[in-house]
Amino acid sequence: MSNLVQKFQEYSEWRKGVVRALEQYRAWTNGSEMADTATDQRLARLMERLVDDKLSIAFVAEFSRGKSELINAIFFADYGQRILPSSAGRTTMCPTELLYDDTIPPCIRLLPIETRAEAQSTSEYKGQNHVWKVLPLNISSGDGMLEAFKQVSLTKKVSVEMAKQYGLFDEDDPDAALEVDENGMVEISQWRHAIVNFPHPLLKEGLIIVDTPGLNAIGTEPELTLNLIPNAHAVLFILAADTGVTKSDIDVWRNHIGGGPGRMVVLNKIDSMWDELRTPEEIEKQLARQVVTVAHTLGIEEKQIFPVSAQKGLVAKINKDAPLLAKTRLPVLEYALSKELIPAKQDIIRAQLESDIHEIAAAQQAVISSRSRNVVEQMLELKGLRGKNMNVIEHMMKRVDAEKKEFDASLIRMQGTRSVFTRLSTEVYTNLGMDILREEIRKTREAMEKSYLSLGLRDSIKHFFAQVRLNLIESNKKTDEISEMMVVMYRKFSTEHGLALSAPMPFSLDKYIKELDAIEVVYQKQFNATSMLTNTRVALMRKFFDSVAARVKQNFLQANKDVEAWQKVVMAPLEAQIREHKSQLKNRMQSIQRIHVATDSLEDRIASFEALQTEIEAQKQGLQQMQDNLQAALNADLKNIKVAA
Repeated sequence: MSNLVQKFQEYSEWRKGVVRALEQYRAWTNGSEMADTATDQRLARLMERLVDDKLSIAFVAEFSRGKSELINAIFFADYGQRILPSSAGRTTMCPTELLYDDTIPPCIRLLPIETRAEAQSTSEYKGQNHVWKVLPLNISSGDGMLEAFKQVSLTKKVSVEMAKQYGLFDEDDPDAALEVDENGMVEISQWRHAIVNFPHPLLKEGLIIVDTPGLNAIGTEPELTLNLIPNAHAVLFILAADTGVTKSDIDVWRNHIGGGPGRMVVLNKIDSMWDELRTPEEIEKQLARQVVTVAHTLGIEEKQIFPVSAQKGLVAKINKDAPLLAKTRLPVLEYALSKELIPAKQDIIRAQLESDIHEIAAAQQAVISSRSRNVVEQMLELKGLRGKNMNVIEHMMKRVDAEKKEFDASLIRMQGTRSVFTRLSTEVYTNLGMDILREEIRKTREAMEKSYLSLGLRDSIKHFFAQVRLNLIESNKKTDEISEMMVVMYRKFSTEHGLALSAPMPFSLDKYIKELDAIEVVYQKQFNATSMLTNTRVALMRKFFDSVAARVKQNFLQANKDVEAWQKVVMAPLEAQIREHKSQLKNRMQSIQRIHVATDSLEDRIASFEALQTEIEAQKQGLQQMQDNLQAALNADLKNIKVAA
């Protein structure tokens, strides 16, 4: 088992351990008079986030760099043969995602290239099953799988005009004429996108492998440029060790990949340098020089570059040839990938969970503290009645009744604030609503259709981003108003009635504004403002806008979900404290009334409160134990996690 596979399985077990701890926490909450709808929903969402957590690795390269072979060597060597086709020339003709969805049988879903003529992105087509061609995948036969995978490399001949319509032929490219055959036809991929649903152990655990076609496709397929590559947790950029970095490599690296976290460069085919006429030392020096040159050209550190031989690595793994495997340096790449990718992903998930869990636990601790404080106060109150006459007891009843009336009056005043909360919550969607966004997209498409000039097209899209950004900013102002109002309300109840309330849960749409900015940056890189737009580029620009619109829709949908979830829980701690305070006031009144009419003796009531205090202390310890268990699961070190055989 490679280090990468081992680490991914450890990460998967870590997630399962956290889910188990969350389930125990949720069960304890439901069984200890601490449950409420908002808390239960939040815990359910945290578990869903862990179960649905995905980790994607994108492989990017020009054709014939051994990209598919590298995927075979890292992930599929256990099958004893190649799974992805790998041969000279182009084998991956369209973007291909390898993943696992247990709701459908193993299959390959293929999106016809003809869909490029429509104004929908690949992401939007993913929910339209009838559009895709589905081929069954026989996972019990390696040869059968290999044949099925070859579908991804199928091509077809179309006219130049049709290729232009699809955005797959650039007449301004000086080499474009070489693509046209004697019949005036151009060879293009038969498919626009492929999704392989395959029950590989790692894919089952949430890994997604993205296999990209040649570098030219990155400039013509918006799904790659705007979604799959930017959102990948790791990108392996594959070069040939003997040729190094070409001009097209540099362009793709600078415009679409860059040297950020999880970005690695693989110098493949080092076996081409295994020359019997050179000493191992000479070969090592030659490789080292190539690493230095590539690092300088791409502007990255040498430690981000990994010389390997994918083909020999696959052979070594299949034949269990340890010396050859070491010579291929493939284990070094796998170790580096696992060391950088998986712990970084774990840190992100852990930080997100810790923030939510802290808020849930803080609210529950506040309720238990309030409950404990009220019980102590009632005990002291009752003990103070020892030896007192009926007039004192009646006076105390009147005092508690006055407190209750004052609290009830505060609740009535709170209804006015609730009305404002409801109004502001509705106003958030005045700018954030999906109908508003769809209208902006429609108007932009209409403006683009009417414009035949480069400046007009760019202005239309520039206006779209500006308007959508303004909508997010205006919605953010409304959430800020809600937050400020809730701070005042929390403070008021804390001051007037002694409720133990911390600040309400904060919220901001800033991350969605930043996501919009990132989408715009990718778009601007693709269509540099200084260059004139040819007819082909105009067609491509419109195609890219379809994908931009789809990405912005996803951004807004998530923003809507998060706003809705926040609105449901922002008042939950206050409401929990209000319920608790009302219950305690009622209990205080009942206790004193029973003593007043002699249905209960004073000592019996004191004893019952002492027993209740013991229960609350046990509750407090139980909550702390649940929190400690959950924190231990979150902090678990991957290397200490046992993976089932």
